[in-house]
Amino acid sequence: HLWKYQKNMPIIGAHVSAAGGVYKCFENAKKIGAETIQIFGASPRGWKAVMPATEVIARYKNEERGSGIGPVFLHAAYLVNLGTVNKQLWHASIASLTSHLQIAEALGAQGLIFHIGSANDGDKREAYVRVAEGMKKVLEAVPGKTQLIMENGAAGGSKLGATPEEIGEIFHLVKNSRVKVCWDTQHGFAAGVMKIYSDEEIDALAKRCQKTFGLKNLVVLHVNDSKTESGSFNDKHENIGEGKIGLDAFKRLAKHSHLEKLPWILEV
Repeated sequence: HLWKYQKNMPIIGAHVSAAGGVYKCFENAKKIGAETIQIFGASPRGWKAVMPATEVIARYKNEERGSGIGPVFLHAAYLVNLGTVNKQLWHASIASLTSHLQIAEALGAQGLIFHIGSANDGDKREAYVRVAEGMKKVLEAVPGKTQLIMENGAAGGSKLGATPEEIGEIFHLVKNSRVKVCWDTQHGFAAGVMKIYSDEEIDALAKRCQKTFGLKNLVVLHVNDSKTESGSFNDKHENIGEGKIGLDAFKRLAKHSHLEKLPWILEV
């Protein structure tokens, strides 16, 4: 699907259901006209992720070949927290991410997107080290090409990865070419990193990404409007143009020289 990256236009898609067999995601994508998709490889609300059967993976790859849809991203379980001081939760998070990345690798997906987590009541810098060590273990356990993609958070309390600088800290601790970044427009807005997504703010964000982890490593956008105001710290998505960010902000994002070429995934 690399040819799609050549045109100066976002690859537009959404998170779609893969219930009843991961291969069903392509049929669901076609119903809404999606060019790129995100799916869950397993339930996002539990710790256990079961590898799809061989015949299901084969059918998935066959459906993908005929669909013209891609790239495909998987999203990890919501329970994962690599920043935690709780050793049991930390090890469970590594195991969960490993199994989801194994599924993503088996499907030939571009990457697995995950929420970095929280430091709980611990020191943030120590939490960055825990996140990086956990990511290293996951990548070692699952060799291959599939990327492990950090998603920016909505901030608040001891949540990690709300800013390009925080993501950059972890990025440089891991030092692995398979580590990439996803920017969620709603999370950036809720965190107060972005106030209105003006042209100036978007340019400044791109420069911060370039300085902290390299803009080439920003490989996908979650494009969501927001139910709540900038700086609310609330992770509440809204349909584009129906929230506090507004349609004009997304028009401005679509004109940026790097962002206009990326896969755009809607999550509502």
